[in-house]
Amino acid sequence: MEDEASVSGKDWLEISVRVDGEAAEAVSELLNGYGRGGAVIEHRLVDGLGAHDDVDELRVKAYIPAEDWRLKRQIEEALWHLGQIYPIPDPEFAVLGEADWAEAWKAHYGVLHVGQRTAIVPAWQRYEPAPGEVTIVLDPGMAFGTGTHPTTRLCLAALEELPVAGMRVLDLGTGSGILSIAAAKQGAASVRAVDIDPIAVASARENVAANGVAEVVRVGEGSLAEARGRYDLVLVNILYSVIVDLLEHGLAEALRPEGTVIASGIIDDQEADVVAAFEGHGIKVIERRRERDWVALTGRRVG
Repeated sequence: MEDEASVSGKDWLEISVRVDGEAAEAVSELLNGYGRGGAVIEHRLVDGLGAHDDVDELRVKAYIPAEDWRLKRQIEEALWHLGQIYPIPDPEFAVLGEADWAEAWKAHYGVLHVGQRTAIVPAWQRYEPAPGEVTIVLDPGMAFGTGTHPTTRLCLAALEELPVAGMRVLDLGTGSGILSIAAAKQGAASVRAVDIDPIAVASARENVAANGVAEVVRVGEGSLAEARGRYDLVLVNILYSVIVDLLEHGLAEALRPEGTVIASGIIDDQEADVVAAFEGHGIKVIERRRERDWVALTGRRVG
């Protein structure tokens, strides 16, 4: 590991944690909150003791600006606390130059198929879509929402099942803009995408333009208060506590009568709280999707 004085402002720090299958999701979720572009899980075979003893090694990796030593310490502390629950070794660090970081980060992303007819295509790859397939060209940059996380996949799968054509859509906490782009490509009349993170707003705008849906999707900085009006569909892929707080501050009122909301970012043991909050604001759960410990709920405003 290089010392602080030898790190330039354009260098990146790669954080790598060797994990087993049980700990992979927990470490990935933790690093997702810190890494630029989210965490990635690397699978590779390593030599075992004999000819047939190769081992599938899992590593979770994330990348942060190399000069951000305070963030590095925060990650080390967070991983130490997680290590009290899961037996994980100390993280390994490596400093990468800008070009090396870009190639290392991009190497972990391929075309991802979600639901029945959605394909997420990294901006740096070529892809020929199947007939009827919705393709989303994505360069997540520093924003959350690459499609690799269960919460995003659950939202995209739920979105496929709705008659989105002609709808007025609100995407709260848009991140990379992936859900807004999917809605636009499924025929939404208009999409309002907002996020409180200016980095996410910039990333979403670039992705919206790259997908040719800038006339449909309007991206801006802010949250529910900035999204005036009523919508046919609201997408909210954040944290369960934020979902509940948004309901307290008028999320249900942003839905027209019989309007639909897709909420994700919910751990299974938090589901009952979200369902209760939905019902307390006149929203009936009409569909539930689950992937591992994550749950997405589709609700409809009653009356």
